[in-house]
Amino acid sequence: MPTDMNQVVSFFRESKAINEDFPKLYAQKGLELLKMYPEGEMVITLDEPATTPEELNNKKIRVMTNPLLSETYSAFGATPTPLPWGEVYGALQTNMIQGQENPIFWIESGGLYEVSPNLIFTGHGWFTTAMMANQDFYNDLSDEDQQLVQKAADYAFEEIIQHIDGLADRSLEKITKSSDKVTVTRLDDAQIAAFKARAPKVEDKFIDMTGDNGKTLLNQFKQDLERLQTN
Repeated sequence: MPTDMNQVVSFFRESKAINEDFPKLYAQKGLELLKMYPEGEMVITLDEPATTPEELNNKKIRVMTNPLLSETYSAFGATPTPLPWGEVYGALQTNMIQGQENPIFWIESGGLYEVSPNLIFTGHGWFTTAMMANQDFYNDLSDEDQQLVQKAADYAFEEIIQHIDGLADRSLEKITKSSDKVTVTRLDDAQIAAFKARAPKVEDKFIDMTGDNGKTLLNQFKQDLERLQTN
């Protein structure tokens, strides 16, 4: 994913995978996908600074319960450790885990920097939220009400994009002002490339999980990203 917010927003607006393919996949599960939107770049926090995958070796990194996310951190060299959100602060504080990932505003609001002060911007992804409805409920609505629901989802997208504009910078400023123990590491292109080189392992896992349909979707995502980067 790009890290520039304008590019990310353009991707969510224009991506065929997000706006055409995902709604069909959600429909297969009885869900009406109304909107997908980004909330913030994912940032890793650790017990010590790191710039290479090797420096993540054997680090226990808290992840949400998601096999693909676990595979991502395994590929990075870390030990993915699923934990409920309510246990993360204490687990970092007691060194049960050595790191976690979240958007910077969540790291700030949850005080995670107090117990995991080394912030690493890897550019590996954005936190994404899906707004959806039960399809039986949605289909029972009148055309007018369906249009109203979709209009509300579209409005929420625009409001969220406006809300997150500059939010990460403001949150990071609050963090650095609150603690002199915080370090901020932004990987350069060469350092990011070392992490990207491990992506094929994650892609293989995704295809194993989803089959030919997943492979097609993955290829569409790559085409969408390529088109964004060449425009």
